[in-house]
Amino acid sequence: MNALHLKKGSSRKSAYNLRSTLGDAIETHTLAILVDNEVGVLARVIGLFSGRGYNIESLTVAETNHTEGLSRITVVTTGTPSIIEQIKSQLGRLVPVHDVHDLTVEGPSVERELAMIKVVGKGDNRVEALRTSEVFRANVVDSTLESFVFELTGTPEKIDAFVELMRPLGLIDVARTGVAAISRGG
Repeated sequence: MNALHLKKGSSRKSAYNLRSTLGDAIETHTLAILVDNEVGVLARVIGLFSGRGYNIESLTVAETNHTEGLSRITVVTTGTPSIIEQIKSQLGRLVPVHDVHDLTVEGPSVERELAMIKVVGKGDNRVEALRTSEVFRANVVDSTLESFVFELTGTPEKIDAFVELMRPLGLIDVARTGVAAISRGG
């Protein structure tokens, strides 16, 4: 079966998978983009990604400096090393962009994500869900006789692991904020 023809029910192939067969490894990078906090800036940045077929794994944005009118967009993206370089270069040329940092290559950084995970269950599954939440230091933010909503902050990998453990215990919903990241040290 070729990569463009898929059987019903099979997973979708992306252009990145096709590129990786050519010898370039697919990498995940976290980019911190400092932009003007004004109408349409986020749309322009996202338009760059969608217009060129670049993938966004995670996206967060918030104002970081009210007096100077600046916001920080954190994007987790994937691609070959040359694609990542193209993304950074093209972002740097956008008018509302002040700075682009690739936190993945610039040194140590801290990444965190917030997730709310809803689990429905009774009996042993309910008890096991509570035990597992303690191990992961998840907080119970809502509880009924049949369900819990857990709040968990951590790396994306930590959240993924918690979600996978909750699946057999009655996981029914997950809401995630996306990655917020910042470089370590001075």
